[in-house]
Amino acid sequence: MKIKETIFSKIIKHEIKADIIYQDKLVTAFHNINPKAKYHILIVTNKIIPTVNCVTNSDELMLGRLFTVAAKISKELGISKNGYRLIVNCNADAGQEIFHIHMHLLGGNLLKDI
Repeated sequence: MKIKETIFSKIIKHEIKADIIYQDKLVTAFHNINPKAKYHILIVTNKIIPTVNCVTNSDELMLGRLFTVAAKISKELGISKNGYRLIVNCNADAGQEIFHIHMHLLGGNLLKDI
């Protein structure tokens, strides 16, 4: 499969402006421009991996970092105690719109209807 640049890869490289709140060698996190909750953060892998179906064993550390960064950000936002939701979609039928693995972190308000 040929890997295509995505809007996320351009944000990671700072070619497109975004409100980046965390970045390291493995992942980048930034505010979603179309939030579905008070806080809606996208945490993306710095390596372009189109879907979960494309994950390999060598990606495990990077994918684990999605979760540790989500926990770190939730604490910084003050939402870790009351709770937050993490979502990873795989392919179009699940709602994946950008084919670059990413995790949605939603919180800051009651999420039962989201």
